[in-house]
Amino acid sequence: MDVASVCRSAHYHLRQIRPTLQSLSCDAAKTLVQAFISGRLDYCNSVLYSVTDNLLQRLQSVQNTAARLITRTGCHEHISPVLQELHWLPVRRRVNFKLAILLSRYTAAHRRISQMRAGRRLRPVAVSARLAPSHASYRGPELIWATGRLMFDVAGPRLWNKLPASL
Repeated sequence: MDVASVCRSAHYHLRQIRPTLQSLSCDAAKTLVQAFISGRLDYCNSVLYSVTDNLLQRLQSVQNTAARLITRTGCHEHISPVLQELHWLPVRRRVNFKLAILLSRYTAAHRRISQMRAGRRLRPVAVSARLAPSHASYRGPELIWATGRLMFDVAGPRLWNKLPASL
């Protein structure tokens, strides 16, 4: 699914939901919009890590419209406080967050597999452990697979290393 079709579908659903929202409480409206819109924005969004700001801005406009509908905020008011009130991350940060979560799960699973293969318990990894990005170059017919793999091998450690040690 490309960004244009996601935006088109989300805007369609927002237009269909709009008359219903007037009779719902803010919490019920938030739940309804999250069910229809947030799932569309989050579906496979980790592959959007390296897309242009223009494409992400289109997705951000969908999120902004949904937030304005829920809170009944005017189109000339600033959207950042509204997103904070709803506890929604902007689209770029959602993408980064999802990629960091995927990396943490991948790292934990890889560590468990290594422990099972070693047949012994390994000591825990330090909280401040840093990951080294892959510098492998992929060429040839595996380009499609390699693009996704490179994204995970390079973008994942970059995001991981940016996280504060306190996390």
